[in-house]
Amino acid sequence: MKRMKFEFAPFRSRRAGLLCAMVVLLCFSIGFNANSQNSKKQAQNAPVFSNSVYEGNDPVYNNYPLKEGEFYNPILQGAYPDPAITRKGDDYYLVASTFAIFPGVPVFHSKDLVNWTQIGHALDRVSQLDVHDTPISAGVYAPDIEYNPNNDTFYMIVTAFAGGAGNIVVKSKDPAKGWSEPYKLKFGGIDPSMFFDDNGKAYVVHNDAPDKGQELYEGHRVIKVWEYDLAKDQVIAGTDKIIVNGGVDLAKKPIWIEAPHIYKKNGRYYLMCAEGGTGGNHSEVVFVSDSPMGPFIPAPNNPILSQRSLNPNRPNKVDWAGHADLVLGPDNKYYGVFLGIRPNEKNRVNIGRETFILPVDWSGEFPIFVNGLVPMEPKLQMPKGVVNKTGKEGFFPNGNFTFKDDFTSKKLDYRWVGLRGPREAFISSSKKGLQITPFATNIKELKPTSTLFHRQQHNTFSYTTTLDYKPASEKDLAGITLLQSEKFNYVFGLTRKGKDYYLVLERTEKGASKIIASQKIDVKKPIQLQVKAAGDAYQFSYSTNGKDFVNVGGSVSGDILSTNVAGGFTGTLIGLYATSANDALPQ
Repeated sequence: MKRMKFEFAPFRSRRAGLLCAMVVLLCFSIGFNANSQNSKKQAQNAPVFSNSVYEGNDPVYNNYPLKEGEFYNPILQGAYPDPAITRKGDDYYLVASTFAIFPGVPVFHSKDLVNWTQIGHALDRVSQLDVHDTPISAGVYAPDIEYNPNNDTFYMIVTAFAGGAGNIVVKSKDPAKGWSEPYKLKFGGIDPSMFFDDNGKAYVVHNDAPDKGQELYEGHRVIKVWEYDLAKDQVIAGTDKIIVNGGVDLAKKPIWIEAPHIYKKNGRYYLMCAEGGTGGNHSEVVFVSDSPMGPFIPAPNNPILSQRSLNPNRPNKVDWAGHADLVLGPDNKYYGVFLGIRPNEKNRVNIGRETFILPVDWSGEFPIFVNGLVPMEPKLQMPKGVVNKTGKEGFFPNGNFTFKDDFTSKKLDYRWVGLRGPREAFISSSKKGLQITPFATNIKELKPTSTLFHRQQHNTFSYTTTLDYKPASEKDLAGITLLQSEKFNYVFGLTRKGKDYYLVLERTEKGASKIIASQKIDVKKPIQLQVKAAGDAYQFSYSTNGKDFVNVGGSVSGDILSTNVAGGFTGTLIGLYATSANDALPQ
């Protein structure tokens, strides 16, 4: 994954990282004790959210209804970028990047590559992932998941720009039952993946900078390989070797060769990488060698996947395709998962980078994505014998769908996530719905926030929730937030001014906040808050009677919710937000 311009704190030592994790846990503990001992008033005053309804209505899905034997692409809508996939028997497992979202690295399971169920997260404990002070687009990048048949173990390896971690690996015998504590790996660079040869040997391959003094141009990177000691869970010192310098053709100054994966077929080793950087020049390329240590020779038909050379005004545009991984499907044919984007009518990326899939033709020497170099279609043919159950029987939905949650289930849906810290630190269930105990932290701070998030998964959508809340002062606010980052977001919440209650709509751009509108309202009963989007146009509204909605602030631009304006690697998050450090004051 190409790195944009962010300022990261340098990696701290393992000891410092563990100390930070302990401090975070201590802070949460102190917070809980303080709440229980000193804040009966705050507990009584905590906002309660209920009747959460997200509804997607993208025209492309209305215009292309599914026929028998078809399914929609992307398979994971919303910000699920940098997918990696592995197989054990008839079971497929897929992971994606999460950056500073907590818990980190969602794990999905499928039997057929069409119907997916989220079974958890690989990094679900603060001891594994310390992102408490991390910008939203730092944290964990580009995970890889691999099954090693030689020891019947799954490995998830990832780069963590947080908590002094660096490159880490966690292990599991069963991904549905959790993952080990992390093993810190002794190498730099990013985007690591693992390869297990049939002779029992193991390797790590990753993106890195060229040797010191050898960088030729901006974006010049290399791919490096190491032998890996399975007994010690560590790369073997001195075995590192550069196997690709720059990319397919160094003379053309290729940028950001990254996200490498090694595969073995017919006794030969294939290295597949992204090239061109995450963005409009993104692509996938492939090399071959007689050894996992190289030398690797590029295929003559690169790239094997890209949307970069197509008509920019094509309908139902999918773009930025790349960062791929291959797997043998249930029909004994190859498939590739990869990231792509579906921009809105202003060509802005608000949803984020999503997980797509295409069949792969590997009948010749090199694999190539079927229809991966022509405009991608919104539908695909399913592997033979598969029945489309998406959105049913617990399988992840795609296309246009409605996700309702009254928060009465004993287990919170995995689609609800936190930012920089555990959800359990601020949520609790009540007879009325989900209670959020507010932190003295607002959405613009680099700290854990008391906000429960759901990804925006469509360009055209509505989200509605019921809020039962009476703020005690202007420092108290609860409502919804649409967040691209701590510096780019909207807040639509209920606060207080004197004896009166107000809804405020605040826009934050480049860290500078502005009140777009405020509205005095009656809160004798719970109110409904709603946001609707039609491409770039977002509208925020409320209802006091459950049926008639009143708009606040007119139609506002979603520009600040796009990667194009805000930068970074995430998509828009829709949050149920509460704070006791409010600075969005009514006009």
